[in-house]
Amino acid sequence: MMNKEEIIALLKTDDEQELFGRADDVRRQFVGDEVHLRGLIEFSNICRNNCLYCGIRAGNLKVKRYHMNEDEIVDMARKASNMGFKTIVLQSGEDMYYNTSRMCYIIEEIKKSDVALTLSIGERSYNDYKAFRNAGADRYLMRIETTDKDLYHRLDPNMDWNRRHECLMMIKELGFELGSGIMVGLPNQSIESIADDLLYLKQIGIDMAGIGPFIPHPETPLKNEKGGTLSLALRTMAVMRLLMPDINIPATTAMESLHPQGRLMALKAGANVVMPNVTEGEYRRLYELYPGKICTDEQPLQCKTCIGMKIQSIGRKIGIGYGGHNGKMPIKSKE
Repeated sequence: MMNKEEIIALLKTDDEQELFGRADDVRRQFVGDEVHLRGLIEFSNICRNNCLYCGIRAGNLKVKRYHMNEDEIVDMARKASNMGFKTIVLQSGEDMYYNTSRMCYIIEEIKKSDVALTLSIGERSYNDYKAFRNAGADRYLMRIETTDKDLYHRLDPNMDWNRRHECLMMIKELGFELGSGIMVGLPNQSIESIADDLLYLKQIGIDMAGIGPFIPHPETPLKNEKGGTLSLALRTMAVMRLLMPDINIPATTAMESLHPQGRLMALKAGANVVMPNVTEGEYRRLYELYPGKICTDEQPLQCKTCIGMKIQSIGRKIGIGYGGHNGKMPIKSKE
């Protein structure tokens, strides 16, 4: 296992291509050439939190807010399943309209299709997580963002880093596949801090790691900050692959917002997952965590076809299974 000093050296490397090549070799050896597609449904942009970097923060009064009704979400998920997606990802702000019973109804209905289901809906109680798991949810994604507690508390007012960590531990204990990750290029974030972040993700034993660049949003308090670079995000992602060879690592959409080939660059530097947006209509544009979000005017099938062609253009193939860590299968529905 790499130590902190070795990780820092790789994050600072002058030979990115050598690092990316190593990560790509490790990816090929441990998870193969399949790229797993996850159909992403962004079902609410309402959030109770006020994170300084986020475009849907509670304090942004210029956002046109929405949340889908339960059957609308289920319908979009069924359409995605019919398009061939084997995993559906439900993502939202921390919108408490979706209480335990509503979420369990959504989960149970979606699981009637032949899919794995990932939730990304933030901090909830242990009983909520347990109910979601019992209803059939397979995976849960919640980024720690940073392990620098001072930085976390400056950027996420009224939130508690220790609570975030506790939620991740609950999720893991309940048998979800655990996804977490970090944002790279935050104001006053050091390379040393990023190294600590990667070691933390290794320590808690995640199944999936999302690494994304910080992109300043014009309607947030951080609008004038510099923002993260694609280069550092890719290096961080590549080191993550070396540190945890067999986990799932997405080529994040934010990377393509910084460069037209961003997701392909990520796939060549250790990534093995892509999450095409299958949200329909105006919702695609309104879920704006950061500016410059790609594919907001496309239809879901267009998105899937486009990324599929890109994946094949670099000699990779689209996965046909559920794409779980270490071949984990989704839990069955209650039908």
